[in-house]
Amino acid sequence: MYIYNVTVNVDESIHDEWLVWIKEHIPQVLGTGKFNKATLTRVLVEEEMGGVTYSIQYKSYSREALDAYYKEDAERLRNEGLKKFADKMLAFRTELQIIDEYTVNFK
Repeated sequence: MYIYNVTVNVDESIHDEWLVWIKEHIPQVLGTGKFNKATLTRVLVEEEMGGVTYSIQYKSYSREALDAYYKEDAERLRNEGLKKFADKMLAFRTELQIIDEYTVNFK
């Protein structure tokens, strides 16, 4: 399984509007059928450049599904955010491959 991670630093001047938008955007990405889960997290660091940083982690079914997302959907969905927030946000993307997962069950 793969995680497509998008880390975004959002300027405080658009923070509230961006947060509303990303909560609408995530279901659109999931709606492509290439991912089965998404997690929105706030990164707990203070950036020198200011702003608020978030990480959105999309769990993909397979390498093929992730590649299909890049080919069929990524550009269109990325451009929506760029058009709306332009120079008020900075994003970078990474891929993670899940090697193993562990859980603890407390009784």
